[in-house]
Amino acid sequence: MSDILLVHGAAHGAWCWHRVIPALAALGHRARALDLPSHGDDTTDPATVTLDAYARAILEATEGPTILVGHSMGGFPITAAAEIAPDRVSALVYLCAYLPKPGLSLAEMRRAGPRQPLAGSFRIDETRTTFTFDPEQAPALFYHDCPPEDVSLALRRLCRQPIRPQETPIPDTARAATRPRFYIRCTDDRAIPPEYQQSMAADLPLDHISTLPCGHSPFFAAPIALARRIDAIAHHASVNFA
Repeated sequence: MSDILLVHGAAHGAWCWHRVIPALAALGHRARALDLPSHGDDTTDPATVTLDAYARAILEATEGPTILVGHSMGGFPITAAAEIAPDRVSALVYLCAYLPKPGLSLAEMRRAGPRQPLAGSFRIDETRTTFTFDPEQAPALFYHDCPPEDVSLALRRLCRQPIRPQETPIPDTARAATRPRFYIRCTDDRAIPPEYQQSMAADLPLDHISTLPCGHSPFFAAPIALARRIDAIAHHASVNFA
């Protein structure tokens, strides 16, 4: 059994993992999700949220060596958490996620991508501290292959995304890179180009990279397949990095 913490992406919350948690439990794992500060049911003022606060919240949610699964934006805070306390992390799993490069923020990495499918979908507030996704565009970008009930759930629950964490680089990722790192690429992703996912994962061992034939929200579109993939990663990590 592995201890697995699921970390959501931008504007999401722990609610998006509702199909994956029981699927992982059925495979014998202890799986849970958290709301990052100002997301989901967390009431932190989004104007005060930092990338470090995200990382600290993740570490506070661990109770020993934990597999951290970061979706999309979640690749940054799981890396930041592992950089602070690598001993609390048994593996890092990037699920169609940004895999940080030292010195670059998420916003800079997004702009460096080969295509910009999210261009025009952001709605920035007057204070320029948060943004939301255009609800008219969100279904096609994030949920085109998801069950209608989950699309409805997401559109009800998408929240304001603090901008500061996305504009904060991680200066050094050397400590995080000492942990086993895995990448799950989604080949029909319409938010983060699949070819960009491939290039971000290029420095990982080939057997640490796998694919799912779905869009940007595999927790809705393919929860059983995703749970099985995380289960395989957990076994790989326990056998090869114990």
